[in-house]
Amino acid sequence: MTIIASLLRAAELPDSPTARLDAELLLAAALGKSRSFLHTWPERIVPSEAALVFAEYLQRRRSGEPVAYILGQQGFWKLDLEVAPHTLIPRPDTELLVETALDLLPATPAKVLDLGTGSGAIALALASERPAWNVTAVDRVLEAVALAERNRQRLQLHNVSVLNSHWFGALQGQRYQLIVSNPPYIAAADPHLAAGDVRFEPESALVAGHDGLDDLRLIIAQAPQHLAAGGWLMLEHGYDQAVAVRDLLLSQGFIEVHSRVDLGGHERISLGRLPC
Repeated sequence: MTIIASLLRAAELPDSPTARLDAELLLAAALGKSRSFLHTWPERIVPSEAALVFAEYLQRRRSGEPVAYILGQQGFWKLDLEVAPHTLIPRPDTELLVETALDLLPATPAKVLDLGTGSGAIALALASERPAWNVTAVDRVLEAVALAERNRQRLQLHNVSVLNSHWFGALQGQRYQLIVSNPPYIAAADPHLAAGDVRFEPESALVAGHDGLDDLRLIIAQAPQHLAAGGWLMLEHGYDQAVAVRDLLLSQGFIEVHSRVDLGGHERISLGRLPC
């Protein structure tokens, strides 16, 4: 079967708004080629070995498994990251945290903390753009810590330290100019948990109590003890949680509190500054 025939057949993947892209990514991986190769040589015959691998990938995708988990990798910012089912899949909307952080602080030396780092996406993106920053990435899940460390080593980012910590638990006495986090923020009864890729992602990285705000409350309450004077706290949250998060920040004495809008037009991150 040719490349183009394989893609046309695979593009019938159900329940995926990106069926053609999914098929291209899976076939390119099975062939060990780039997506551009598929378009350059559409009449090439797919070798039988690669066809078997592609068929297995398609079966997994038809069962709902995310492409990122099938391939074990996902692009984020300018980086290619290893991903695994014990961490969230990095998403484009989270790049707003990176963009905003780079706008907030200059490229001079600073201490930055990424809480709940998962694959290390946010911390590694920031470190790659700001070599003078000293970035600490923490996660409570040991497998996530190991994964983030593998990504760090492969990218050779020596200005990042990856630690095992439940939020601020292992960081006593440390203060930072910037704290960022994409914590769990989905309510326990949210119907979205039973749909799409999130069915395969770890619940511990998604769910935060009855209203989705439990971890955000904890981080906002404890962050002032770990921020330098004038330091910033920046948080990703649900599309309908911006008002609640701004209120929490204001209640803890943060100033310059505001939210920023993601690619879909939703207030996706909120931030505030500790008074000097």
